[in-house]
Amino acid sequence: MMNTVLPKRDLRPRKEVREAIRAEKGPRTTLSFYRYVHINDPQAFRSKLLEKWGSLGCLGRIYVAKEGINAQMNVPTNMWNQFDAFNRTVPELVGVPYKIAVEEGDVPSFYKLTIKVRDKIVADGLDDSTFDVTNTGEYLTAKEMNEYIEDSEAVVIDMRNSYESEIGHFERAITPDVDTFRDELQLVPRLIDEAKDKKVALYCTGGIRCEKASAWMKHQGFKNVKHLKGGIIDYKHQVEREGLENKFKGKNFVFDERLGERIGDEVISHCHLCSNNKSDQHYHCAFQPCHVLYLGCDKCVAKKNQYCSWKCMFMDKLPNRVKKAYARFTTKRRPEQFKKGRLKSKRRLA
Repeated sequence: MMNTVLPKRDLRPRKEVREAIRAEKGPRTTLSFYRYVHINDPQAFRSKLLEKWGSLGCLGRIYVAKEGINAQMNVPTNMWNQFDAFNRTVPELVGVPYKIAVEEGDVPSFYKLTIKVRDKIVADGLDDSTFDVTNTGEYLTAKEMNEYIEDSEAVVIDMRNSYESEIGHFERAITPDVDTFRDELQLVPRLIDEAKDKKVALYCTGGIRCEKASAWMKHQGFKNVKHLKGGIIDYKHQVEREGLENKFKGKNFVFDERLGERIGDEVISHCHLCSNNKSDQHYHCAFQPCHVLYLGCDKCVAKKNQYCSWKCMFMDKLPNRVKKAYARFTTKRRPEQFKKGRLKSKRRLA
């Protein structure tokens, strides 16, 4: 086996690394892609990607498993040709469709390169041996998705978590109140049980969750399940390219530093702190032991200095030993309005 020289870990403080990335003069291209493909040795595959992508200055969060790869990353734009050329030499990546970000935003999407080996490339909680995971639904183009939305007899399901659909979703879509994909896979078949003979359209951010979900739904007895090819990201590109009506309202949540990209012009969600003003801008609480993700309007964020509460603002002024003790306590006991590090909307809790 070939000895692989991995890029050295960046030991600079996190703040210094972030400032260095932000100070870069050249642009970066943010993209995502996935592929269900058999990978014999995920660890060796990881090392190969880490060495090459690291040498090109790529940053991102990538999951590798025996079942395939799920990547969200950015690439220095001047290195794009080398990045693509290398990928075309890797059998598991040949022809993989890239989904280029709709917008880059004001901050870089990633600040480091992380490639992790996992049991699955998406945590779905399913036993793949109990159903045919390759029996997926057919793809829908953006034009066909619009037709499903206009068809009152068709069922459109958002296969993302509630904090994602809160800031943006398709017209007429069912948006389950769930916090994990695992929960949604269990809930959705029961939620639309009467629709087993109807046309069903699934959609998610980039398409990966719907690949597995469509096969699961067919296994559950749904006869006509299709899913949006390339997810919301590619839908936006198709709409612009083909001059179609955009039926997605609001913002698309993304799992990187940008936390969202604009798809529709509308702001459909509200500030979690006051619950009155409209906002689809996510923030992390400035108090590190809390770091909860929340939606904030300009007024509340300025008033509370980006803290999610007066309590966190006060706690951040205490000695570090007190903060550490508080962090240990809060990780074990979270109030009901907190879920997986996110603040739930007061409107949804009501």
